[in-house]
Amino acid sequence: MTPAQLTALGPKLTAALRPFHDCCQQQRTRDHLHTYCRGLLSDLPRKSVEPIALQAGTAVRTLQEFLRDHSWEDDAVCDLLHRQAALRLPTLADDDLGTVGLIDETSAVKSGTQTPGVQRQYLGCVGKVANGIVTVHVGLCKGRYKVLLDADLYLPKSWHADRQRCRQAGIPDHVVYRPKWQIALEQLDRLRAHGIALDWLTFDEEYGKRPDLIAGLDQRQQRFVGEVPRTFSCLAAVRSGRRPAAGTKGRPAEEVVRHSTAFRSQPWRVLRLQRETLADQVWRVKAARVWLSSATGWSAGT
Repeated sequence: MTPAQLTALGPKLTAALRPFHDCCQQQRTRDHLHTYCRGLLSDLPRKSVEPIALQAGTAVRTLQEFLRDHSWEDDAVCDLLHRQAALRLPTLADDDLGTVGLIDETSAVKSGTQTPGVQRQYLGCVGKVANGIVTVHVGLCKGRYKVLLDADLYLPKSWHADRQRCRQAGIPDHVVYRPKWQIALEQLDRLRAHGIALDWLTFDEEYGKRPDLIAGLDQRQQRFVGEVPRTFSCLAAVRSGRRPAAGTKGRPAEEVVRHSTAFRSQPWRVLRLQRETLADQVWRVKAARVWLSSATGWSAGT
């Protein structure tokens, strides 16, 4: 956003941040929250502390100390944000899609070894394995309303095993290694606990390749449209509805959708998906029920 746009947005941004003041443990420095948020919304090419502080006319060291030393209540911020969304959603105009959630992750390249959770791992921001951190997020949209609702650090196993290193980095003992799909399910449970119901959930292949995530969503009766890898192991459900025998091997999803009668016997449906800033997408769709195969055996249901 340009400086003129930020100035015009000023009163509304101030009002939006006001409910979060009590989450700042140091009340005398809470104005720096406004400074930092304005910097993140600005069109600065680099949104680190120094350029944000200089643009706002704030001493760089002052803003650094605010972010480093003046703790705020993370859980309280998240809970308040959830409650705000739960109150807002029923007031929004409905559309054909309803309330749609998204599971995804972000990553950031780091050069050192001190940042919590940093290690060599796959980073989507550069599309390869590099030194950096990963965080898991859940957001939602309803019409033109969009909000990011939760975020958790992915703590690698190497950090989990070294609790002294965790304490030195300020990571509490209750933050432990969990697979990313498990973090995502925990975030969805928190949304539900605060009264946020999703009509649909979507995710990419990184999460869709985990049968445990699919099973967890099924247990929660959460409808979803997610991407799975073409090698995802499954079998089309037969008309009798019988579960595959324990010794039966699954087939790659790519083969199932190409050769199974359940898919070949039906015509394509053509769907047009509108997008705000790009041309419409046109999809061809077929659907059939399948059994999922994993290391623990066949899924409990289709």
